[in-house]
Amino acid sequence: MTVASAEGCWLTMADGKKYLDFGAGVAVLNLGHCHPHVKKAAAEQLDRVWHASNHFWNQPMIDLATKLGQKFPRSQFFFCNSGTEANEALIKYARKATGRSGIVALEQSFHGRTCGALSITGQPAKRDIYAPLLPNVKFVPINDIEALRAAVDDTVGLVIMEPVQGEGGVWPVDVEFAKAAREITRKNGSLLAIDEIQCGVGRTGTFFGFERLGVRPDLVSMAKGLGNGMPIGALLVADEAAGGFGPGDHASTFGGNPVACAAASAVLDALTDDVLANCDRQGKKLRAAVSSFKGVKSVRGEGLLIGIELESPAATAVAACRERGLVTTAAGANVVRLSPPLIVNDSEVASALEILESALKSLQS
Repeated sequence: MTVASAEGCWLTMADGKKYLDFGAGVAVLNLGHCHPHVKKAAAEQLDRVWHASNHFWNQPMIDLATKLGQKFPRSQFFFCNSGTEANEALIKYARKATGRSGIVALEQSFHGRTCGALSITGQPAKRDIYAPLLPNVKFVPINDIEALRAAVDDTVGLVIMEPVQGEGGVWPVDVEFAKAAREITRKNGSLLAIDEIQCGVGRTGTFFGFERLGVRPDLVSMAKGLGNGMPIGALLVADEAAGGFGPGDHASTFGGNPVACAAASAVLDALTDDVLANCDRQGKKLRAAVSSFKGVKSVRGEGLLIGIELESPAATAVAACRERGLVTTAAGANVVRLSPPLIVNDSEVASALEILESALKSLQS
């Protein structure tokens, strides 16, 4: 399948067939394909300057930092090109700021494909084939407070988690677990990092996924929806944890790229309260409807990051949906993930539900 064009929630392939996109580039196109405001901002920036290196600041980078600062006040920012780069920066920052190399992450988590980010990814199938990776990394089960408390000792400088484990089966972190993590890290002198790469920029119904958890992290990694398809990542550092990096400690040739930052700045403008409300409403509608479909064991998630645990393999369900014109993705052996653009409308949700129900029925025969 070769994508020829796309608009809103729809993909058109080279053979002319159209697909309703409930994958959104793996939770990237939060505002849909070719969003006019984002496209205009990027195109206009191309006529000004599209690269200047990190020897200089540029206006779109300043604008984006200002707008992110309104979302996460009292903070500083480092811009890069992807989520895995944001997590690499996060690992390096925590090591230098605390003087400790120990890291605690969650089982079934996913933080990226480079060696550092993969070292803290709690999925052995992805990690073990590249061993040995970073040492001094421990994994604990999601929402197990006592296991977390036992793992965080005076060698640990970083605890990292996703508000919802998007790649590991769409498992939300409990409020009690997040608050315990905040208490444990603060008492231990460790940094608490929240990976918002898949959950952030409205995906769960609030700008940051951690807003539901009622905690303020020290470090936040972002990417995916931040550029709505333009490659950009970011590390956010709360002022109370600032000072870990000095000049020259970390850098990125393309970080803070003017075109990517212009697009991301436009994303923040277009991500209105109405869009977030639609995300919440459509997510609840999808979860409620799918829970009654044959072959579904359970449904979980937040906003428009939804995991459907099936009695059958996810890969066959994804293929059956695609044959009928609906793009979905798998998030585990038996979990189908829905992550449509946050602008998805009632008609598109109805169409997706009709296709999904038909696909799942076909697997029962």
